[in-house]
Amino acid sequence: MVDSRQQPCLALTTGEPAGIGPELVLKLTQDIDALPGRIVAVGDPQLLTQRARALDIPIELDVLAMNESPRAARPGVLSVWPVPLRVSSRPGVLDPANADYVLNTLDVAIAACDQGSAQAMVTSPLHKGAIIEGGHPGFTGHTEYLRDACGVDEVVMMLATQSALHGRVAGQPYCPLRVALATTHLPLRQVAQAITQPGLERVLRILARDLKRHFGIACPRIAVCGLNPHAGEGGHLGDEEITTLIPVLERLRGEGMQLIGPLPADTLFTPRHLDQVDAVLAMYHDQGLAVLKYAGFGLGANITLGLPLIRTSVDHGTALDLAGKGVADPGSLRVALQVAADMARAANQGLP
Repeated sequence: MVDSRQQPCLALTTGEPAGIGPELVLKLTQDIDALPGRIVAVGDPQLLTQRARALDIPIELDVLAMNESPRAARPGVLSVWPVPLRVSSRPGVLDPANADYVLNTLDVAIAACDQGSAQAMVTSPLHKGAIIEGGHPGFTGHTEYLRDACGVDEVVMMLATQSALHGRVAGQPYCPLRVALATTHLPLRQVAQAITQPGLERVLRILARDLKRHFGIACPRIAVCGLNPHAGEGGHLGDEEITTLIPVLERLRGEGMQLIGPLPADTLFTPRHLDQVDAVLAMYHDQGLAVLKYAGFGLGANITLGLPLIRTSVDHGTALDLAGKGVADPGSLRVALQVAADMARAANQGLP
């Protein structure tokens, strides 16, 4: 095991208290050799203790002062930066009264990264409906909340997983499938209007920059999905490709960016195209993420690009129907932690 003092510190929020987040965090403590860094949970210690007792998970909590560095990792010991619940919580039963609690855990993790106490933050799933009903009607998700909290104008949601969709033709090992989104949590009827030339250009610049900065890819190759079926079929199935996408791609290609497309989304996700690129930019949420989650659901990480800090998350939701039953799989959380640690090391090494 790597000396814990050489490992990045990862602030891990416990997410919606009624969901599977708390128990996933607890399960991590049972195999510390598999952890890629020093983990500090951000959540309510009493909640974690109660959930561990109910699931018969042996655990000792090391409750730290806010931003105090975690001690050397030990099996069955979980370091915690404490944030108190607003009301008690039961597995599977949402209570909007805990909306502010969930947001407070994010604020603590953001502050820890900002102050250097943590090198990255990893988030367990939250429940958007509970946050909205708890007094935050404009809430649309982690990504947008982090954007506003960090004071940046634009962020990009990207998910990554190990995928067999690469390399079937070439016979190569599984490679990372990275899918970024031009728009995030929007009703489908609003997507076309939300895709503008300035917005698309900003997304592509952030994506290319952070593939260099956080993943060490010197000259990222990005495939871009069309918005419409058959990428518009030359304007017969919609003209957004002609009026918006193509002008932006041509302009950025002129600056040296390696961009392919716009390509029909129904054929882009095949080895012929994926073997040639480092990431795909989809125009809307389900266009790209349905394929990615089919390729590696439960083994993916959600990454927010464009922030002044490193943030990853799981590729699934709160799974209220599984909460408290002890059957939730921490696989995606382990991937999210590993990706965050790798990104933190890349940033520390000053990779391009």
